[in-house]
Amino acid sequence: MSDSAAPDASPELIDRLRLIEEQPLEARAAAYAAVHDELARRLASAPTDRASTDPAATSRS
Repeated sequence: MSDSAAPDASPELIDRLRLIEEQPLEARAAAYAAVHDELARRLASAPTDRASTDPAATSRS
């Protein structure tokens, strides 16, 4: 579906987002904020590819 190297979103995330969309508008903001916080925590704790974040590593090529 996507040209990126990243995997597609998990079915669980898709289901969670669909449930959020079915909620009243005032409840959606808090639910989306919770999803955002969870994904940000996962991203922050994920291993990093040093070569892609280190400018010195790319200039050695």
